[in-house]
Amino acid sequence: MSTTLITNVNVFDGKNEKLIEKANVLVEGNKIKTVSTEKIEAGDATVIDGGGRTLIPGLIDAHWHTMLHFWPISKMINSDFGLHSIAAALSARETLLRGFTTIRDAGTNCRPVKMATDAGMVEGPRIYPSLGILSQTSGHFDFRGPNDVPEEPNAALSYLQKVGHTIIADGVPEVIKRTREVLRMGASQVKAMAGGGVTSAFDPLDVTEYTFEEAKAICDVAATWNTYVLIHVNTDAAIQMWIRAGAKCVEHGFFIEEETAKLMAEKGVWWSMQAMEVEGEDAFTFETDLARAKYVDCVAGLDKVVGLAKKYNVKTAWGTDMLFDPPLAKKQGKFLAKLKKWYTPFEALRMATSGNAELLKLCGPRDPYPGALGVVEEGALADLLLVEGNPLEDLDLVADPDKNFALIMKDGQIYKNTI
Repeated sequence: MSTTLITNVNVFDGKNEKLIEKANVLVEGNKIKTVSTEKIEAGDATVIDGGGRTLIPGLIDAHWHTMLHFWPISKMINSDFGLHSIAAALSARETLLRGFTTIRDAGTNCRPVKMATDAGMVEGPRIYPSLGILSQTSGHFDFRGPNDVPEEPNAALSYLQKVGHTIIADGVPEVIKRTREVLRMGASQVKAMAGGGVTSAFDPLDVTEYTFEEAKAICDVAATWNTYVLIHVNTDAAIQMWIRAGAKCVEHGFFIEEETAKLMAEKGVWWSMQAMEVEGEDAFTFETDLARAKYVDCVAGLDKVVGLAKKYNVKTAWGTDMLFDPPLAKKQGKFLAKLKKWYTPFEALRMATSGNAELLKLCGPRDPYPGALGVVEEGALADLLLVEGNPLEDLDLVADPDKNFALIMKDGQIYKNTI
């Protein structure tokens, strides 16, 4: 069992704004054994002098797409699954080297990449997989062609369904079966499309997707597996219906109004937000004017929703949702830094560490990585970053990991060390 002693660091523990100054951290195997301001005797441990740098937990992206961030949509849709998985595995290493040691994959079949990463075959972050996304006919992620309906009886599945990226299911019996299939594949939580989306052509943003009975069936199945449902959704009507059905996490929610925010706070439902922009070099790009118009409509409401979430103390997580735009995906850390528009650096970093970890752990016994994440404390999993400077004072440091992350450790293994 490898042992690493990191000395002379100021520790942000993921929970408290006050740093533990001039501390030493001992890692044994894949866990943090000791955090102390006293000298630690560690025998033949590998010793790294932190030189007064800031030690923080590995970052967590609560809405990442392992399979979708590195190619444009036209290439992804028409790609062989084997080639697609190889490209995703190579991109996973880049994600890890940006300091993201854990991601919650918000849909599509990333199972080969997760298995290869967990087995040490490739380098990448921990993955909490949602796997196949549940969509109704004409829902978000129904990427069949415009002339593929009406569907013929006993018609073969589309390729994206065959490989497990998306699962089109209608009616209570079918959504029950398909939800169980996703969990059988190893999903740690279930992703369902609850409302219209930006990148798909046949679902306007105002549409509520699935009926209450279908939504409840999906949530009920997840509950029998002791895990939860996260929903892609934007409108009030859809959010409120799915909360009544049992959903625990709202992704995006760009059109949340006051009563919905109050309901989310009352029910302990999470809001997983993305710090997107309408214009400029960091705006998402799309291959169609329709998608661009939907995107602009969504992002215009973000300031208002942040205000409501803060007003009612809605549990808030953060993720990027990078899709089909390779240059933008490389700015993953920059999108975390954008949170400074609404939050203090401490609030943002807590959200991207212990806060996101709390959300991920809603999967209960389906958790692929039992143990504390997003914190620097004794017994926690050893996912650590050593930062040049203090990100609690300058959040922009996380936007340039090549320059500012001197050490990246995941599961007790060092993947980068420039000290």
